[in-house]
Amino acid sequence: MRATNTTILTKKGQITIPKRIREYLGIKPKDRVEFEIKENEVRIKPASNLEANFGRVKPKRRPENFKAQRKFFEKKVGEETVKEV
Repeated sequence: MRATNTTILTKKGQITIPKRIREYLGIKPKDRVEFEIKENEVRIKPASNLEANFGRVKPKRRPENFKAQRKFFEKKVGEETVKEV
């Protein structure tokens, strides 16, 4: 498809992607799009699956407390070292 459309940039730096182009790309509200800059052009395309779904799924559990883990392992390594001596 080769089409040319003109739109206006808002004060917030936003543009509206014309309906014809949204339909052609298969993008809907809340979908993520990817911008690619090449020379004097900007290409817009639907974001890949991984990028599109990033942040949509909440983890089942909280992230590990790495400080507590490090302290635990340092203690265990220290205990093992004392046993060897």
